[in-house]
Amino acid sequence: MDEKEILNKLTAKVNESIAKLENDLKTFKTGRANPAILDNVKVEVYGSVMPLKQVCSINVLDAKMIQLVPFDPTTLSNISDAIRNDSSLGLNPSDDGHVVRLAIPALTEERRRELVKQIKVKVEECFVRIRGSRHETIKELDAQLKEKTLSQESYNRVLKQIESFIQNQKSVVESTADKKEQEIMTI
Repeated sequence: MDEKEILNKLTAKVNESIAKLENDLKTFKTGRANPAILDNVKVEVYGSVMPLKQVCSINVLDAKMIQLVPFDPTTLSNISDAIRNDSSLGLNPSDDGHVVRLAIPALTEERRRELVKQIKVKVEECFVRIRGSRHETIKELDAQLKEKTLSQESYNRVLKQIESFIQNQKSVVESTADKKEQEIMTI
């Protein structure tokens, strides 16, 4: 494997880790209506479990209200139950027989701090994945150096590129986390 392939492989792995972090952070409630908080909700309908977005349309009415319109009106109670039973959401859906409405409660200071702690955990998990990818890449480089398919000069150059890339990506992760923390802590 040449230098470019090694760096491309590392880039792909690191970008995948950052994308996972970004998706995880989307599911955090910020006190504002955001359909992404419902991404992990599964609804039992027609004898199987399906993602919520496959059984209803999700609309944001205003900053504090989400409306769910089921594709099949008979699934209304299943949708309400799925949301009510998901304790990580802490939402109490109300339905009028046609649509489900979710009022997004304002976050308490205690809940905001708890969410920030959870964000820090997700960020650390991302850093662990990035360090693991870095470690695997350096291991591959060491093997190539040992087999003499890579010169010491090339090895050093690629190592510098790896370290520089990882530092840049750490900054991206920290920036993403900081934005989310500010979003949560802003009242």
